[in-house]
Amino acid sequence: MNALDHTLLAAAAHGDAVAVRAALDAGARVDVRDRHRRTPLLRAALRDHVPAARALLAAGADPNAQDDRSDSPWLVTGVTGSVAMMRALLPAGPDLRLTDRYGGTALIPAAERGHVPYVRAVLDETAIDVDHVNRLGWTALLEAVILGDGGAAHRKVVALLLAAGADPGLPDPYGRTALHHAERHGLTEIAALLRQAGSPRALHGAA
Repeated sequence: MNALDHTLLAAAAHGDAVAVRAALDAGARVDVRDRHRRTPLLRAALRDHVPAARALLAAGADPNAQDDRSDSPWLVTGVTGSVAMMRALLPAGPDLRLTDRYGGTALIPAAERGHVPYVRAVLDETAIDVDHVNRLGWTALLEAVILGDGGAAHRKVVALLLAAGADPGLPDPYGRTALHHAERHGLTEIAALLRQAGSPRALHGAA
């Protein structure tokens, strides 16, 4: 890796859009990789440096380039919950079906973390699969219930997912639905939302 590439990676990580453009103009490679195979765009996305990301995208940076942990600029927006970064990346045509090391799309970690504005935006502004199942056998809805805290943010996430057509009857690998998990953990308000969304028989799944 040459000095210009090092400069570009550092500038992206620090969110210095001026330095990013200067390095690119001087010949730095827009999709150069660091030792963890992170591109400048991924470094910028991880720290929510939107102006730096825009400069990289204007130079043709790949929103789908994955590192050695299977993270990509697009996928990490679901982790950070950055709507601004999500919208910056959308014109570059990110692969909505791309999955992380758990086999999940960007929607699933966002649901788990209770990123309400992100979940709303990605459901409204993209055709992301609301019922995608990851390697754990969980959908975004299941993840929001199983790993969420049942608070206001996760209640809103559940409501948004259901409004977007999420199937509350899809079970985990053991046949347990989101309603089963909600009742088991005493998440009464989420359980009520799930009951309103479908028949109790289908929602309960396995006993």
